[in-house]
Amino acid sequence: MMDNTTVPRSYFCQRVAAPMEIDGSMRDAGWASLPWSEDFVDITGDESLRPRFRTRVKMGWDDTYFYVGAEMEEPHVWGTLTERNAIMFNDNDFEVFIDPDGDGLNYYEFEINALGTIWELSLPKPYGEGGVPILGCNLPGLKSAVHVRGTLNDPSDCDEGWSVEVAFLWKAMAGYNPERPMPPSIGDVWKVNFSRVQWEHEVVSGEYIRIPPHGTPLAESLNPEEQEHPEDNWVWSPQGAVNMHLPLRWGEVEFR
Repeated sequence: MMDNTTVPRSYFCQRVAAPMEIDGSMRDAGWASLPWSEDFVDITGDESLRPRFRTRVKMGWDDTYFYVGAEMEEPHVWGTLTERNAIMFNDNDFEVFIDPDGDGLNYYEFEINALGTIWELSLPKPYGEGGVPILGCNLPGLKSAVHVRGTLNDPSDCDEGWSVEVAFLWKAMAGYNPERPMPPSIGDVWKVNFSRVQWEHEVVSGEYIRIPPHGTPLAESLNPEEQEHPEDNWVWSPQGAVNMHLPLRWGEVEFR
């Protein structure tokens, strides 16, 4: 198992030649020129906890947006939450964490489920340092979409998976990157990480039921250090602990 000396992964984020269409499918020609990240690993970095399904991401940028695309293998794609800014990790979800100036403070979090429902929040400092989340801080101009390779919420067949595309508007993120240029200068490095929350499920009367079912009492706090963890947490850059809110351990994205 990895410990506090976990080495962050890195990614060279390339400029794209034209604005990308955000439809969730990652079929836009701009994605083809961008490299895939490494496959996701367990949040702890423990190699014995190899994820059951593959997850990987691509990143790109232009003068207007920072683009993120994720591809997730999943034989049973389901989702239940339809209310914007609901606590999205109660479903299977994909999450983005961004700290542009890399100081571990004033960072942004985005979560989305297979229905395309999103949750946005930010933290002035990590939970473990007494941070209190600012909920529902939705970025103006953000674009997001999901594409399901299969049939959503239908347990009668086997799916291939689902993909996510997100475009973060540079000027909307300026408050998280004070006194630095937006879009970033060539060579700028941001602290970024990605997480996939994956729950077990069972099928009851033709419907997917999460294990444990939605509504099962768990710790009410959003602080991951105060929660039970019956779900899997798979990430791009391992944290060395079951805690995404250690931003200094996130990966490093350099803009090229």
